[in-house]
Amino acid sequence: MRKMLAALAATMLLSGCTEALTTDAGDGLDARVALLLPERKASRYEAGDQPYFAQKLAELCPGCTVDYRNAEQSAATQLQQAKEALDQGAKVLVLTPVDSIAAGQIVTEAKSRSVPVISYDRLVLKAPVDYYISFDNAKVGALQAAALLQALGAKASQGEILWINGSPTDNNATLFKQGAHAGLDGKVKVAAESDTAEWSPDNARKWTASVLPTLRGRTIVGVYAANDGTAGAAIAAMKAAGLPQVPVTGQDAETAALQRILVGDQYMTVYKAIRTEAETAATLADDLLRGKKPAETANVDNGAGQVPSILLDPVTVTKDTIAGTVVKDGFVTPSALCAGQYADACRAAGIG
Repeated sequence: MRKMLAALAATMLLSGCTEALTTDAGDGLDARVALLLPERKASRYEAGDQPYFAQKLAELCPGCTVDYRNAEQSAATQLQQAKEALDQGAKVLVLTPVDSIAAGQIVTEAKSRSVPVISYDRLVLKAPVDYYISFDNAKVGALQAAALLQALGAKASQGEILWINGSPTDNNATLFKQGAHAGLDGKVKVAAESDTAEWSPDNARKWTASVLPTLRGRTIVGVYAANDGTAGAAIAAMKAAGLPQVPVTGQDAETAALQRILVGDQYMTVYKAIRTEAETAATLADDLLRGKKPAETANVDNGAGQVPSILLDPVTVTKDTIAGTVVKDGFVTPSALCAGQYADACRAAGIG
């Protein structure tokens, strides 16, 4: 059954339509759960979050339906998708907001119908969500800062860094930035810093390419990039400008980023166990459907009150730890990671 579900999910993802996954009723519970994800530019949401969530909920609740929708970076689209899901009978919303403030409208709509909302991965601000499941996102920034300082060593005081943040509408990006600044302020000099609208790698590359000519004669020794997409964009822009390789941070442990790390183009990424996050969210949704009170490990203030929360630990990944982290956990397979030109680099890193 699980293999069939995964295959069906993959087929629906390719269709580009609103996806729904239904399993045979087994324990009598027959309910609809809406999974509202924000975008497709980061590979994690469709490659990991959606199938892991659907598979776990199918295991817990064989009669339940997962109504998956992707907002393609549009807050207005996400609001419309949420209303449609509610109109079609969703009993729980699992929501990763495109815009952490604007998504409050979705929470208001759900509350008017007595439907609980799980804020998934990104926190909805200034609205009474029922639960929040994510990683310690300030710690993500702190890990990136610590790794960059380690990579720079004495060079930290001998030059400047470029600083590329995430989307200003994503509360996680704010937390990454806070954690990174806490670790780097006073220890490095920042040549230029910018937020990246919509987390778009194209936007990050354009900004990097535009700012580099203004920095002629100054030594760039590293790049703080908030995620792997912006990291890849900065690396491409710097290569195009003929600049030497410098340490670059990242996040999400995307396969392309791991390959860049193997060959030395990117220094590190942050691994967030997406399977654990998605399966925990599915368990929360199942508990809410059954009227159970889920366990939480923390409370997070979102501006509307204290939100019961589960915060997972992120992990630093460098070339030396790829084998013992993302490969060991099955997050990426050696066959995918080590294909073609990366085979030698994998062998050198102890990845079979």
